[in-house]
Amino acid sequence: MAREDYEVVIGLEVHAELATKTKIFCSCPTSFGAAPNTHICPICTAMPGTLPVLNEKVVEYAVRAGLATECTISQDSKNDRKNYFYPDLPKAYQISQYDKPLCEHGKIEIDPSTGRKSIGITRIHIEEDAGKLNHDEFGRGSLVDLNRAGVPLIEIVSEPDLRSSEEVDLYLRKLKSILEYIEVSDCKMQEGSLRADVNVSIRKKGAKEYGTRTEMKNMNSFRSITRAIEYEIDRQVDVIDNGGEVEQETLRWDEVSGKTFSMRDKEDAQDYRYFPDPDLVAIKLSDEYIENIRKSLPELPESRKQRYLTEYHLSEKDANIITSSKYLSDLFEEASKICNNPKAVNNWIISDISRILNETEMEPVAIPFDSKQLAKLVMLIDKGTISSSIAKKVLVEMFEHPRDPEDIIDEKGWVQISDEGAIREVVSKVLENNPQSVADYKAGKEKALGYLVGQAMKETRGKANPQMLNQMFKEELK
Repeated sequence: MAREDYEVVIGLEVHAELATKTKIFCSCPTSFGAAPNTHICPICTAMPGTLPVLNEKVVEYAVRAGLATECTISQDSKNDRKNYFYPDLPKAYQISQYDKPLCEHGKIEIDPSTGRKSIGITRIHIEEDAGKLNHDEFGRGSLVDLNRAGVPLIEIVSEPDLRSSEEVDLYLRKLKSILEYIEVSDCKMQEGSLRADVNVSIRKKGAKEYGTRTEMKNMNSFRSITRAIEYEIDRQVDVIDNGGEVEQETLRWDEVSGKTFSMRDKEDAQDYRYFPDPDLVAIKLSDEYIENIRKSLPELPESRKQRYLTEYHLSEKDANIITSSKYLSDLFEEASKICNNPKAVNNWIISDISRILNETEMEPVAIPFDSKQLAKLVMLIDKGTISSSIAKKVLVEMFEHPRDPEDIIDEKGWVQISDEGAIREVVSKVLENNPQSVADYKAGKEKALGYLVGQAMKETRGKANPQMLNQMFKEELK
């Protein structure tokens, strides 16, 4: 059977590290990048006789995430022990939540090519992260860094509502955007702050029973997740078409080979032997507590997008791109207020800035200039100090060697040529050197004018005022 004869069923378990200053059950810092085993204490390393104390900020952030994704918030919750052993889990159990999560029954709206769709969220619960194994590249052993042990997480579990890698990508990007807007996680995927376990299964179209699922663990790249899903779908189709059965197992995605490899059998809930943690009291939330958090929520991406459509008259596509990131959205709003030219700011963000971000795989939050500098770049174009083509070069410099755009222009000598005599001299030279284009224009070929202007810009290394060039060419060609 062909791949088109099967329906794909995907569910996600997304782990987001919370942006609290301290860990979930102790006062150790959560900051990333410290020397190994310097952010640890007897509690997060599970020394005998130590007792955990729940960080209240963790509960607040989880409730914020639940409200932002339209979940029902539980007023009676608890912590449970999830028993399993990994070398980087000092207690040999993880404190998580089982049957009483903080948040349940939410949803996220996405816009795939097939039309708007609601993806259900089964639950959001809090838990602690494990440490990290640093493997020796020559296979001589591994070292354990426990700085991450006890860093607070929320796990966002989706319903098995996703039907393609496109839907998964849109869902993850929307979820990441929401978490950034409500400021509960920095969502730095390259640092592991946001990662997803991807459960994939297939079934024949029309079948009601789900197929056997496989799980790909701890994936922290949109591109890798899309590639892994596409490969795993094809692999499962191939297994079934050749008379085999898909095994329930945990897989590892290898980015280099573009294949999945088996790690171990996939555990079920009973394998973890959950039971209530006896060292932690129940979590009781009042109506007032939940309502105060609800009132503190900022404008969310969907609401901001609708406002941009009406207030700034952006296209649906442009509004989607800008509001997908809180940082890009804030950059757009602040720069637009300063230069009073939202159309130009929008164009810079969705074209050149987005292109550089994609090429360098940089997160928007890492953009090395602020809204004032972007606004200044727009105003320098509006004043005629530089041309648009020079501005593109200035923007690249602002990314590579961050400094004020005016300083860049002065250093590079990139001030736009607006002297009428100098420009007329260039126009005359270009006309003399391009008689065929002159003849083409006079024969009614409008594109010839664009070619002549381009040659003049080339002659002046992009520094000539394009409006003056156009005007002078038209005058001379009459």
